[in-house]
Amino acid sequence: MSLGRQQFVANNRFIKNQNTTRFNKKRSIGPISNTIVLIILGCLLGLLYLTQITKTNAFGYKLNALNIEKQSLQKEHDELEVSSARLQAIDRVKTSAVANNLVSVAPSSTVQN
Repeated sequence: MSLGRQQFVANNRFIKNQNTTRFNKKRSIGPISNTIVLIILGCLLGLLYLTQITKTNAFGYKLNALNIEKQSLQKEHDELEVSSARLQAIDRVKTSAVANNLVSVAPSSTVQN
């Protein structure tokens, strides 16, 4: 009878003068799962990097297009300044004192062979 009682007590964890707290082994992920998680994290970081680079390149294309447009407009502005100076120069020459003092000359004769 004592043998049966000891088994009963041992199976139900009612053993006298013993610690009844059971320590469970901590579960952790295994080396394969750990490797898979690290690979997934690496892929996510790679995707994040690629999205940032793509955004940077898109802004670079816009910036390049704006720089080309700026150069085109600057060239047009310079051409307009030159033509404006030419047009103003003609008006200035017509109204200048030196031009008013000039004498017009008519052809006197032609040269014959």
